[in-house]
Amino acid sequence: MIRRVASSFEEWRDAARGLIARRVAPEFVEWLSKPEDGDLFSAIPDEEAGTTPARDANRGRTPDGVRPLSGGEGAPAMAGGGEPPATLRLPRQLMELLDSAACFSAPDRWAFLYKVVWRWQLGEHDVISPADPDGARLHGMVKAVHREEHDMHAYVRFRERKEEDGAPRFVAWFEPTHEVLPQVARHFARRMGNVTWMIATPDKAVLWDGERLHEAPSLMRSAADIDDAGEALWLTYYRSIFNPARLNADLLRSHIPSRFWKNLPEGAIVPVMVSAAANGERRTGQTGTVGRRGGATTIPIAAERAQPKREHPTTLDQCRRCDLWENATQAVPGVGPKRARIMLVGEQPGDQEDLQGLPFVGPAGAVLEKAMAQAGMERDSIYLTNAVKHFKWELRGKRRLHKTPAQKEITACHLWLEEELERVRPDVVVALGSTALKSVLQDGAVTMKSVMGAPVQHDGRWVVTVYHPSYVLRAPDEATRQQAYEVIVEGLRQALRLSNG
Repeated sequence: MIRRVASSFEEWRDAARGLIARRVAPEFVEWLSKPEDGDLFSAIPDEEAGTTPARDANRGRTPDGVRPLSGGEGAPAMAGGGEPPATLRLPRQLMELLDSAACFSAPDRWAFLYKVVWRWQLGEHDVISPADPDGARLHGMVKAVHREEHDMHAYVRFRERKEEDGAPRFVAWFEPTHEVLPQVARHFARRMGNVTWMIATPDKAVLWDGERLHEAPSLMRSAADIDDAGEALWLTYYRSIFNPARLNADLLRSHIPSRFWKNLPEGAIVPVMVSAAANGERRTGQTGTVGRRGGATTIPIAAERAQPKREHPTTLDQCRRCDLWENATQAVPGVGPKRARIMLVGEQPGDQEDLQGLPFVGPAGAVLEKAMAQAGMERDSIYLTNAVKHFKWELRGKRRLHKTPAQKEITACHLWLEEELERVRPDVVVALGSTALKSVLQDGAVTMKSVMGAPVQHDGRWVVTVYHPSYVLRAPDEATRQQAYEVIVEGLRQALRLSNG
């Protein structure tokens, strides 16, 4: 019996080429994945022992299992009825199948692949056909490997690490069923450019240094070994885009096998959201217009299965009155005392507000805070909110830039501003910018020029109009910036006088 060690496709190919040249039949070869897989009394191949094989007359072969070049009395017959040619020649299609099947995790994979090659060399070309038993297994192995590659492309999650000298910037953990890490690593090397990363598996890891791939033993044991400070932001975003009304739990399970969930960041929150959807949140994901849509056909439904009519969502987080929620991280409510004499109403959350869930915490908020201090207004005594509660933005490069809300979005969100006005009951409302003014007065045609510097009465309260603080940041020159800032300060002073009068 001849033993051969193959830990990779290249090693197996070289060993198979030598065995075919010596016409060694598959039943006389034992394939090992590593040298230590053998036992203490394992036979040593003749060429490794440095001896000349002695003829075993009783069995018709040499002790190491090499077939005699010509038949003789007692020589075993070979499969296929003939000798394979000494030169190994395989078509490209078969080589590609063998290369992929070599990644399939099975104890006998090397022995099976050698059997396929041996049969091909004997002229049994049906071995490449799925109709052949060996061909069917070969194609099944290739299909499973390709599926594993696809799954790894889809479900590898890179986590960003803190900057450390020599350490990869992004790290991922994956537990593949088959040995597809090298192929998948080449895929990510093409996709991620010169950003350094590492993918670790239970057996080994692959590191990309920006130029070359390196293999190394894995020092990780699970995804829990990776610390990612930004993961909380991803989970917040994932919750915000989850629509319980569109949930199909069976389809979700069929598309993402359960073995992947434990290593996905969102895997910890999906079961909770699925359970909540089953317990009634499906109906809150439907808009109020669904039941009023017309159509050529009426679909009958039993009264006990009909969803109750919901004109308005019950909480801001559930709001689907316009489409802005789909691309926002979260809804941003107002903040301030339960009863405030002055309410400041801005346009909409910005990038920082969208991420933190608080109004006026970005650059515009810093300008407003400075103006409030100069006007003698204490921020803790003021209620701060926005006319539109979700961030409307467009992507420019890698930045999310503000985009002015449309009138239909202002109108859809007025429900929440109206609720705040009724609850806080301010004496004075300061409209910061045109969008806030249109929402407060419920007039899409009103302009800032017509009311700037002249407070107006509306629904029993004063409305003061000033520029939005972001205008100060966008102004083209210093003189314009200073003029806009002074208008804001003077408007805040005017609001204080009106609230005290």
